[in-house]
Amino acid sequence: MGSVGNGWPRGGGEIGELLRHPAFDAVGLGPVESWPASLKHIAEMVLNSRQPKFVAWGSDLAFLYNDAYVSVFPERHPAALGRPFRDVWADIWEQFSPIVASTLEGRPQLFKELLIPMRRDGRTEDTWFTFSYTPLRDDDGTIAGILCATLDVTDQVAAKRGEKLALEELRAKSEALAVVNRAGAAITVEPDVERLTQIVVDAGVTLTGAEFGAFFYNVDDGDGGSYMLYALSGVDRKNFEKFPMPRNTKVFEPTFSGEGIVRSDDILLDPRYGQNEPHAGMPKGHLPVRSYLAVPVKSRDGSVIGGLFFGHGAPGRFSRAAEASLVSLAGQSAVAIDNIRLLRAAKVEIDQRRAMEDQLRKLNEMLEVRVAAEIADRQQAEAALQQSQKMESIGKLTGGVAHDFNNLLQVISGNLQLLGKDVAENSRAKERISNALAAVERGSRLASQLLAFGRRQPLEPKVINIGRLVIGMDDMLRRALGEEIEVETVVSGGLWNTFADPVQIENALLNLAINSRDAMNGVGKLTIEVGNAFLDETYSRTHPEVKAGQYVVLAVTDTGSGMTQEVKEQAFEPFFSTKPEGKGTGLGLSMVYGFVKQSGGHVKIYSEIGEGTTVKLYLARSFRSEDRATAADTVPATGGTETILVAEDDEGVRATVIEMLSDLGYYVLKAKDAQSALTVIESGAHIDLLFTDVVMPGPLRSPELARMARQRLPDIAVLYTSGYTENSIVHGGRLDPGLELLSKPYTREDLARKIRQVLANRPQRRQAEADTPASNSRHSDPGGPGTAGKLKLLLVEDDAFIRMDTAEILQDLGYDVIEADSGEQGVDILGQASIDIIVVDVGLPGISGSAFAAKAREVLPSVGLVFATGDSDLPDADRFSGSVLLTKPYNSTTLDRAVKTAVQQRPRA
Repeated sequence: MGSVGNGWPRGGGEIGELLRHPAFDAVGLGPVESWPASLKHIAEMVLNSRQPKFVAWGSDLAFLYNDAYVSVFPERHPAALGRPFRDVWADIWEQFSPIVASTLEGRPQLFKELLIPMRRDGRTEDTWFTFSYTPLRDDDGTIAGILCATLDVTDQVAAKRGEKLALEELRAKSEALAVVNRAGAAITVEPDVERLTQIVVDAGVTLTGAEFGAFFYNVDDGDGGSYMLYALSGVDRKNFEKFPMPRNTKVFEPTFSGEGIVRSDDILLDPRYGQNEPHAGMPKGHLPVRSYLAVPVKSRDGSVIGGLFFGHGAPGRFSRAAEASLVSLAGQSAVAIDNIRLLRAAKVEIDQRRAMEDQLRKLNEMLEVRVAAEIADRQQAEAALQQSQKMESIGKLTGGVAHDFNNLLQVISGNLQLLGKDVAENSRAKERISNALAAVERGSRLASQLLAFGRRQPLEPKVINIGRLVIGMDDMLRRALGEEIEVETVVSGGLWNTFADPVQIENALLNLAINSRDAMNGVGKLTIEVGNAFLDETYSRTHPEVKAGQYVVLAVTDTGSGMTQEVKEQAFEPFFSTKPEGKGTGLGLSMVYGFVKQSGGHVKIYSEIGEGTTVKLYLARSFRSEDRATAADTVPATGGTETILVAEDDEGVRATVIEMLSDLGYYVLKAKDAQSALTVIESGAHIDLLFTDVVMPGPLRSPELARMARQRLPDIAVLYTSGYTENSIVHGGRLDPGLELLSKPYTREDLARKIRQVLANRPQRRQAEADTPASNSRHSDPGGPGTAGKLKLLLVEDDAFIRMDTAEILQDLGYDVIEADSGEQGVDILGQASIDIIVVDVGLPGISGSAFAAKAREVLPSVGLVFATGDSDLPDADRFSGSVLLTKPYNSTTLDRAVKTAVQQRPRA
């Protein structure tokens, strides 16, 4: 739960913004900062929900709702926010007061489609809601409020009511029609159109004495025609269909148009009847009859349903009485067909309604399932978010702790190593120093595990074959585990390569092996297997953090006591351990988990009580060739004479590393931050290597410092150091390509070896520059051997002890030294002697060192200047061209080099 100052509540849309406003104050609750944690938690859940919800809390039941709830009462928003429940819903309080009281007594409430006369737009209207009331408890378990989740179902209820009325009306019509049909002739009760028309045709044949009858139904036949044969009586259908109803003849047009009856008492019979060929003089396709009668069949709305057609082979067979009977029969059939159509339409509508209701029911069931799934997904996502935030917070915490912790360890380690030289003849002191250094190493491992868990360690991945790496660790594992542990290593054939940090894989395997040894109480069998694996989409669905694909799997199996389900769920948490107190830090598996996740892999534990444990590490397959092993560790741990600029904000670390580098023979310049280091670089001083801490205060970041340094000094080498790299030179958990890093704490040997390695790999100087006299003489003696005495040097230093020691060193180096204890005395000397080099303290009393240097350059424009200071900045470097910075404390080597450099860089007369 975030604090108000940090933006609580997270998200929440418009309502969230209102709650975050400093002026917001809920009745009876006070400012948001003072709300109990239980209320903050439930309020944040409600604000970020997409379902209309509200919380009523406290003695006055302060009303808090989310954006989705605004549509329930838009005219009351935002005045209702934080007001008493009773005031917000005064118009329905009488109806809801018992519900609220029952909920506050601890009884949850659920109402489906409850009618609520609600005041909206200045009038009361009927609304229906489905909602639940849930009692809420405060931090001490007392019921303090109500949570409501609601849904406006007014439209659905109205729709169902309309459907019910429509069905009742249709049923009434059907019953009325049934009564009418039962009261009429038998023909009108026939429920089937086909059967009814057949009865009508058969009856028409009987009534009219026709030899055959037919019903032509008035519908589109799909082939351009408008009439189709529907029923037939008194003649073979196959024979009749040879002479179908003419498509284009106008003989029966009055019948099909509904204008009247068509009859003929005497026409010629086609002698070729049955051969489907018209006789000369007869209309093409005419019926094979001598007399016929055609009566239209009309619906009650006047539209033509079709026509009844009757024929006979003899002329004059249809009487007027038969015609009237046929007309009556056609009318009854039309009524019956209309009724059947209505019933069919009603049935179709009812079936459609039932289908819609069934679809709605299935939709509701599906919706319930989807809601349940969404709730489960939301809970899972919230849990994952909380875990992610927790891991992120711990990661930041461990990173910060590791940074400070490693700086302290570096100071301790460096001074112990320097002290070891001073007590080289004292065996007891050397043993104690060795023990202290061992403790520093343990502390360093602890910090490394913290960084690994927080996924902050700078990985240096390579394309490797894990099988070869594991086989190479066999002897070391056997020694570490003891003789009572049987170790079996199985490497599958055709093993794929993977892209990972080999050192971290070794650490992970060693951690797992030691955990297994402890689980087996020192006796048992450890099996290490390396093989190929494919994690498919099915596995990925049950493990959302895993991407389906090809992996190299490293499995470690023991025959130990196994884990319970609870222990498995907590196994990767930091500082969780089942070992006795003092037997473990609880960071081993956390380190393994952090490393694998940082490498884009997956970790899985399989374990049962009494059956042992298997831990599998999945690392993504690499399709590149295996990288060659580097020979960095074979570089000798020696010193050198190059110039190194140290940029380090921690004073203790800075002093220690300067002394270590000086002890190794290097000429060292120092800076307290990146900006100060840039000033030294821009002074024109010769620098071979920039040794910079990654995390330093100030606006200028270390990577930017390195970039600017290379712009000014193309051949400069850069070595980073840090106990915690953040994201400045490490991205995706991996050190940026082409960069060199020495992690804190480091030993004198580590420092010496890394310095030589980085210097050996730096860009080579241009051959032309290397051949110039100035370049070749950069580190040469200014006057050659035995000639330093020709240079007269003025030393201006107010501290008597520093002045005496420095003068003695300079005299031992062969310089002619004149001493001055103040700037004023130095000015007097300038007018009395010819001076080649001036070594001046910057912080002089009276006339400052920079003011004295300005006067010296006025008198002696080509004099060389060396500024001695405890700071890392040159005073006004642009003003004093060619000047050199000598950082305190300095030794004879650094002092000699500074003077020689000043001689080389002094302005020419």
